Amino acid sequence: MRIEKKCWPEPFQKIVEGAKTYDLRLADWECNPGDVLVLREWDPKTKSYTGRSIEKIVTYVGKSKDQAHFSKEDVERYGFQIIAFR
Repeated sequence: MRIEKKCWPEPFQKIVEGAKTYDLRLADWECNPGDVLVLREWDPKTKSYTGRSIEKIVTYVGKSKDQAHFSKEDVERYGFQIIAFR
């Protein structure tokens, strides 16, 4: 499957540089090893895409409900997924 997601500039650049090889996302969508994750850089200041994108192959998906970065309601509904890619 090919999945497109927004990515803010700072983490996007870290992914481009190879320093960041994972992503933490709300697990409100299905993602599996072998999927292609298309990250499109999103500028929250202008509320628009920058035109940059990068494709990564998903190698691992771990899910958990033990984090506190999102609202309790969303965590209880979806849990989390940590996505590793190459």
